[in-house]
Amino acid sequence: MATIDLSPLYRSSVGFDRMASLLDAALRSDTSASGYPPYNIERVADNQYAITIAVAGFEDDDLEIEVENGVLRVTGKKAEESEQREFLHRGIANRAFDRKFSLAEHVEVTGAALKNGLLTIGLVKRIPEAMKPKRIDIGSSPKELLENRVKSES
Repeated sequence: MATIDLSPLYRSSVGFDRMASLLDAALRSDTSASGYPPYNIERVADNQYAITIAVAGFEDDDLEIEVENGVLRVTGKKAEESEQREFLHRGIANRAFDRKFSLAEHVEVTGAALKNGLLTIGLVKRIPEAMKPKRIDIGSSPKELLENRVKSES
């Protein structure tokens, strides 16, 4: 696999650390990673998303969901079965898993639900008012603009 050196990006940019880190992590990620358990990511509304993970055979107590530093981590670990069972064919996977999802800035987890072997995690993107686009009206007189500026400074 070819490697890409992102150090020039770090040297010549300010405030893009998270984006560069995500890009670096994506390029370094192991491409042979397991596809277990399978999952879907869907847009529910403009700023709402849902991640659905197939976790057949897992109970609420077997699953753990946590968010830290913009990374959503879902882990599952089955408790050891106390009874001894003889399987002629075992096709249902009950192995432990650890899935990680990188979240964009201002994306929050709103909750999770487990139904019919599907774990659904709700996400919402809440942009602070200070970061939303603001429309600026154009006045008729530059003199008014200067008067308003002087009043706000005093």
